[in-house]
Amino acid sequence: MEIDEEKVDEAVLALLYLTLHDEARAWKSFDWEAMNRLHEKGLIENPVGKAKSVLFTEKGLEESKRLFHQLFAKHS
Repeated sequence: MEIDEEKVDEAVLALLYLTLHDEARAWKSFDWEAMNRLHEKGLIENPVGKAKSVLFTEKGLEESKRLFHQLFAKHS
C-alpha cells in the first residue's frame, strides 16, 4: 500500500484541533515524521522538546479547524 503523506499530514493537523487548549496549543502525541512535516510547512511551532503540547501558527490553527470540520463533521 502506498501512503499519501499529504493526506496523513492533513488528518494529523485536523486531529490536533481535537486536542486544542489554551487558545492555540494542542497535544503532540502523533507520528513524529508527520509532526516534523507540519513544522516544515509552517503550520505548527517546533514539536521537539519536553512539552507535551505544540503551538499552532496562526495559519496552522485556521487550517486545522477547516480540516477538522471537513473531515469529521457530520453533514445532513
